[in-house]
Amino acid sequence: MHRRNFLQNSSLAAVALATGVSAGAAATTNATVENQLMPTLLNPTAKKYRPLTKSGFGGVALGNGFQVNPDIECWQALEAAWNAGVRHFDTSPWYGLGISERRMGMFLKDKQRADYTLSTKVGRLLEPHENFTMKGLLWQGKMNFSYRYDYSASGARRSVEDSLQRLGISALDIMYIHDLSPDNGDMKTDWLKHFATAQNGAMKELTKMREEGLIKGWGLGVNTIEPIVKTLQVADPDIFLSACQYSLIQHEADLNQVFPLVAAKGASIVVGAPLCGGFLAGKNRYLYDGSFPPGVQDKLAALKQVAANHHVDLRTAALQFAAAPPVVSGVIPGGHTVQQAQENAASFTAKLPAAFWQELKQQKLIAEAASIPA
Repeated sequence: MHRRNFLQNSSLAAVALATGVSAGAAATTNATVENQLMPTLLNPTAKKYRPLTKSGFGGVALGNGFQVNPDIECWQALEAAWNAGVRHFDTSPWYGLGISERRMGMFLKDKQRADYTLSTKVGRLLEPHENFTMKGLLWQGKMNFSYRYDYSASGARRSVEDSLQRLGISALDIMYIHDLSPDNGDMKTDWLKHFATAQNGAMKELTKMREEGLIKGWGLGVNTIEPIVKTLQVADPDIFLSACQYSLIQHEADLNQVFPLVAAKGASIVVGAPLCGGFLAGKNRYLYDGSFPPGVQDKLAALKQVAANHHVDLRTAALQFAAAPPVVSGVIPGGHTVQQAQENAASFTAKLPAAFWQELKQQKLIAEAASIPA
């Protein structure tokens, strides 16, 4: 289908999806997808693109984040997510330096393009480099590409074209400008110089691509709040991937400083790392740098105690908490096994007792103003 026709027909495809997913999915899956889609479909005033489903699948583990994960295991995890009703998939050239995009593309290539939301990122261009290694790199296993930063207009355009080739997919929905942030160890204090390049380059080019119908929306994919605030001041973004900033462990900065500004622009937030790199799902790690910030382990213990009091699965609570704010249009936990994918998808529709959320607020483990599931 021509990209322009695809954009015009995407809402009709979403309605069809809401009433009937893959034949192998359970009947309850149809209801799940419908419930996730209807708020978007029934909001004619919405001006900015939102993913088809709030429940999503993040591609860090598909890029061999933390450990080498076999191809077949990753594809089985994606299939399990699809069968559970997930229609929102996120990846990046950075994840495994091309590995995540290739794996995700191999899975999605036989799906109907109108049936899912796909996001990837710009900012790093990959270059052939046999057996590339670098100290402190999150990605494990053999890599055949290095990278360089390019936030220019031409760099953004080339990145989109390269991603389409790696994915083997005909069109992209969302493009995030990636890691344009002060926590990026490659940039540190120079991130503002890169931001200026992106402001006059990638941001304008992605806006142009949106107007051309080549993408449906763009924003930033970052781990800090400052770049999001700055982008809202200088450009017209649609959606932000805010990673590491909104979880049961920490959420006040996003809640108070980012969400109101994003909502005022009619944009939305996709929550990345809702489980804090597995920390809220039983992994002995917190996010990505190998350290445990002061207080996070004590807070985890307190959250576990309240969850035990109400017989609640903490991982499920963490995903529902991340999905609760109206400004949130997606939550993208990662995974590389069938069990992880199935459990994450099921968590979005599990029913948790109101008393659990009330106790969290009473003990000040979550902010009083934080949204909780209905």
